[in-house]
Amino acid sequence: MFSNPFVELSATISPELMQTYVVLMFLAVVGGTIFDVVHKKSAKYFFENAKKAEEAGARQVSGGEKVSIAVKTVAEDVLTSAEFCNPKRRIAHLLGMYGFIVFIIATAVLVFSLPGESAGFWAFLWHLGALMVFVGCGWFWFFIRVDVASEGNPWNRIVRADLFVLSLLATAMFGLLWSLFQGTGILGMLLLFVFIASSAVLFCGVFWSKFAHMFFKPAAAFQKRVAKADGSLDNLPPEADRGNPADRDRHSMELLKDAPLNMGLGIKREAPHHY
Repeated sequence: MFSNPFVELSATISPELMQTYVVLMFLAVVGGTIFDVVHKKSAKYFFENAKKAEEAGARQVSGGEKVSIAVKTVAEDVLTSAEFCNPKRRIAHLLGMYGFIVFIIATAVLVFSLPGESAGFWAFLWHLGALMVFVGCGWFWFFIRVDVASEGNPWNRIVRADLFVLSLLATAMFGLLWSLFQGTGILGMLLLFVFIASSAVLFCGVFWSKFAHMFFKPAAAFQKRVAKADGSLDNLPPEADRGNPADRDRHSMELLKDAPLNMGLGIKREAPHHY
């Protein structure tokens, strides 16, 4: 039976203080995201780009079609992360994403239900979510990162772009360890301190990490689908169709004119571990 790890903590730290911390972290995410949008002018660029694409489109996309595209975007790009061609990368991402959602919701329920002990179900979800994040992020960090798997860089090479995944991994890992060793004196308090510190870095470092991209990616995926539907293609040329004589006879297609339509795996034939 899983127990609420914050119940024992409430004996030394008041529930009100824990609840205040959760609210402050929420506000840090909101404020960091807004500051990121304003500073990088990403929202302005997005709307201007969408307007240009709409003006350059070959057809008008109806409101009903946009709703359909939005539903498809949520179902494929958000809920199932279909944009990842690598199945291992996709599974790791889904573990981290859904684990993080479960972990955050369970944390809020457990903390705001204090001082009374919460149901074991939410405590189970808290531990399960943290474990999913730990497995997903750890799998990505040690085995999937392209700069390690393909470029041969050491796994412990850290750059600013790694702030999000490392702070998320640390939060999940030290949260689980703190729950396991809670009440063991100095070790338990040390694990609690690192758990709080890593979560503060995760939520307060939005502006310097990739945290905010989880809000931008669905919008970008939706706009990409709309651009494909209206024919603007984000100002990119249409894909060549060698079955179409007009495409087949273009000068740039001369070397491929008589080539088979299916030319095999190409560079995908060999795994990128030879750099």
